[in-house]
Amino acid sequence: MDGNGRWARQHGRNRLAGHRAGVRTAREVVEYCGKQEIEVLTLFAFSSENWSRPAEEVNGLMRLFVEALQREVRALDDNGVRLRFIGERRNLPTMLQKRMADAEALTSSNTGLTLVLALAYGGHWDIVEAVRSIAERVQAGELSPENIDEVLLEQHIALAGLPAPDLLIRTGGEKRISNFLLWNIAYSEIYFSDTLWPDFGVDCVEEALQFFSQRQRRFGLTSGQIGATGD
Repeated sequence: MDGNGRWARQHGRNRLAGHRAGVRTAREVVEYCGKQEIEVLTLFAFSSENWSRPAEEVNGLMRLFVEALQREVRALDDNGVRLRFIGERRNLPTMLQKRMADAEALTSSNTGLTLVLALAYGGHWDIVEAVRSIAERVQAGELSPENIDEVLLEQHIALAGLPAPDLLIRTGGEKRISNFLLWNIAYSEIYFSDTLWPDFGVDCVEEALQFFSQRQRRFGLTSGQIGATGD
C-alpha cells in the first residue's frame, strides 16, 4: 500500500494525514474483497524497515493502528471477517499488541474473508524465524535434518495454513517487492499501479483483478502442457 506520503505532499498535508487517507482506502478495499468472496487479503501496513523512519511518523502510525483497530474491528466481526496479524510483535506498543490479540480472538471463528495485516513484517525476518523454529526442533530431537523440505518450511512461515497469494498488487509506481512475503509469492502474478494508495479505489482493484483474469498461470509448465491439462 505505497504512496501515502507522496499523496499527502501533493495535497499540502503532513504524512500522517496521508496514512489516515490510506486507512480509508483500506476499508473500501476490504469491503469490496469481502463482497467478491475473495478468501484472503493481506495488507502490508508496516514493514520491519519502516522502524527507521522519523520517530514522529512511526509514533503517529502506531497511534493510528490502535485507533483503527478500536474503530473497525466490531464492523469487521459483524461482516464475518477473520483477522490475523503477521510480523514481529515484541517491539510494538503494548496497547497495540493487546488490540491485535483481542481482534484475533474476537474474529477467530469467522468464516468470511481472512484479513491478514502485516505489521513490523519483513520477508527476511519471516524466513529466519521459520528456520530458527525448525532448528530448535532439530536440537530438541523432535526432527531429523533429512526430513526438512519445502513443505516443512512452509508450515513455519507466517502465512502457514493459508494459500499462497495468487496476486500481488503494488501501488504508488514503484516496481519492487520491498521484502514482502518472499517465500509465498514465488508464483504470484504481480500487478504494478502508478496510482498512490489513498486514490486506489474499487475501480483500481477491479482493473487489477481484470489483469489477473487474463494471465495464464503455468507454474513452470509450458503453455502447451496447460492446454493439454485443460483438455
